[in-house]
Amino acid sequence: MKSIFVGNLPWSTTDADLSAKFSEFGAVLSARIVTDKFTGKSRGFGFVDMEDADAEKAIAAMSGQKWGDRELTVNEAKPRSESRDRGPRREFSRF
Repeated sequence: MKSIFVGNLPWSTTDADLSAKFSEFGAVLSARIVTDKFTGKSRGFGFVDMEDADAEKAIAAMSGQKWGDRELTVNEAKPRSESRDRGPRREFSRF
């Protein structure tokens, strides 16, 4: 199984829309739009999980394609630990 990163999505895209779009290339195991934890609004990207061969076809076909008026960024998702280093959290004192 591969996880696919899909960026620059139209703001109105739902999990179901994302799943339907990628199901053209094979079975979609899961599709999820990432939302802001405070507002619940889309952050403009999401992830699709597919079997390896289907994922490769989807990445090749969808990368750079237009969805609405936006050009998609589609590639294999990187593990969270490698995507960026957040560093230690800082704690602030009021005193």
